[in-house]
Amino acid sequence: MRAALSARRVALHLLDRILAGASLDDADANGTLDRLNAPDRAFVHALLRATLRAKGYLDAALRRCLTDPKAGLPAPVTTILELGAAQLLLLGIPDHAAVAETVALVDGPASRFKGLANAVLRRLARDRAAALGLDRARLSTPDWLWESWADSYGPAVAQAIAAAHQVEPPLDLSVRGDPDTLAGPLGATLLPGGSLRLTQAGRIESLPLYDQGAWWVQDAAAALPARLLAPPPGAPVLDLCAAPGGKTAQLAAMGARVTALDQAAGRLDRLGRNLARLGLEAQTVRADAATWRPDHPFPFVLLDAPCSATGTLRRNPDVALHRQPRDIATLADVQARLLRAAGAMTAPGGTLVYCTCSLQPAEGEAQAAAFLADTPSFVPAPIAPGEVPDLAQALTPQGALRTLPSHWPERGGLDGFYVARFRRSG
Repeated sequence: MRAALSARRVALHLLDRILAGASLDDADANGTLDRLNAPDRAFVHALLRATLRAKGYLDAALRRCLTDPKAGLPAPVTTILELGAAQLLLLGIPDHAAVAETVALVDGPASRFKGLANAVLRRLARDRAAALGLDRARLSTPDWLWESWADSYGPAVAQAIAAAHQVEPPLDLSVRGDPDTLAGPLGATLLPGGSLRLTQAGRIESLPLYDQGAWWVQDAAAALPARLLAPPPGAPVLDLCAAPGGKTAQLAAMGARVTALDQAAGRLDRLGRNLARLGLEAQTVRADAATWRPDHPFPFVLLDAPCSATGTLRRNPDVALHRQPRDIATLADVQARLLRAAGAMTAPGGTLVYCTCSLQPAEGEAQAAAFLADTPSFVPAPIAPGEVPDLAQALTPQGALRTLPSHWPERGGLDGFYVARFRRSG
């Protein structure tokens, strides 16, 4: 009982931090999770992600259990009830444990709501069938995101994207060597393109071959831009906005001579640690990619621009809470400046790949079109179906790549990415 309560209290503490603005990755800055045993730690992770992923749906289900849904509850009590609802509706926790241990979190100044919290959760357990009949995908998607996806891809695809966000994603790995030889030891499935996929991964550091640096975590979609840049061994490559280094590692593993640039010292340090574990090398530069210029232009340039990250919601459900419509315009301005700078650093006859992990066309298709209109020395270098096995449906009429979380449903989906490839005239 005490261990279960401790785990739920840790989950509440971390959820409060995320709702206050922290990212899911940074919420546990004090290492609270490391003080839990492995089962409790796994439970906290599952509870947090389920609550964040379906927050809108959980709120709607809870409102149905209030005598006066418009009256509202104090924010701390609402957060606790969301954790309880996630246990009852999404995680399959037995009713008695989900209700009793969640109600125990209602203490301090909120204690006067303990009886109400108990009644609401018990009613939710009784009326579970009605709650499960709600449109979870739509209710869990902020209106502005839903409307933008419906306008861009159509209502049916928007529904499929939102539904994909409600499924816990598998873990994808990129490997330093031959993926065929590592699939067996890792218990992984080999995906088209060479990524390895695990459905029951557990703690990353405990997976086979971690200490040997044989692989790194990278979604299958995120692995595509470096493959589409395709530098030959020994070629100089400039990786802009490179940290935390997944694409840098790919390029180095291909044998390229990589210069990895990022303006955040902490992120560059993390990139360096990742490369050291993998036994790979790259030159690192701390600078603003919009203003820094190399001594000589590069024949291969990769720009993974800062973006809204709406393509990663299935892995980072907190993004939907923290992003606002105004962020898209601000980020689009940054992306346009970076793309112009990347073009200036690309040698005549060279290849430039631009990508973002965003589902918003303003951060993808619109950027590519504006760049080509403003920079006549560049032309599209269309991506061929054979370069992206089993993803022909993700190719755009302009020859770019637009992956969606609803692609590969039979394999567990993949992140949303936009990738455009350009060539500079000689």
